[in-house]
Amino acid sequence: MSTIQSQSPTSRANWLLAALPTEVYQRLEPSLEPVSFPIHQVIYDVNEPIPYLYFPHSATISLVYPMQEGEIIEVGLVGIEGMVGLPALMGGTTQTHRANVQVAGAVTRISTDILRTEFRQGGELQDLLLRYFQSFLAQVSLTAVSNRFYTIEERLARWLLLVSDSLQSETFALTQEFISQMLGVRRCGRDDCR
Repeated sequence: MSTIQSQSPTSRANWLLAALPTEVYQRLEPSLEPVSFPIHQVIYDVNEPIPYLYFPHSATISLVYPMQEGEIIEVGLVGIEGMVGLPALMGGTTQTHRANVQVAGAVTRISTDILRTEFRQGGELQDLLLRYFQSFLAQVSLTAVSNRFYTIEERLARWLLLVSDSLQSETFALTQEFISQMLGVRRCGRDDCR
């Protein structure tokens, strides 16, 4: 894993952290660490432990499933609205997919053990994260439907809207190669897509 560069962004820029009651946030605040990731940084890989949970505020993180042929397909996207590492809160110890940075930027991380302890106490934090888990499952389900039934153009439009929403921005830098990987399609050259 490459070096993580510390920054000092406001962790409350993430919607989940912003929605926490003040007393819960104040309990967690000493354990919240602002970091910045470069594009394509792998945060977790398949079957790796989950030592930290991540709350993006200016980065987006793709959850991708690597195929045996070396190709990948995106199964979920997390930005300002969510968190990465949900399996650790649900009792898992490893990921079934890879989490990598799609758009470079700032996140807040917290030790899995610390957040899991707070989560197991129940209350508003648990309710909030369970509601997020439900909405994330809906996103993953709709991605599966999209991958099966939508045209490439429709999938691209949906995906660009997801990225825009996760960044709260209408402008972002992505390569055609990266977009084709996220959509699970081959990138055409000038003469081979006719």
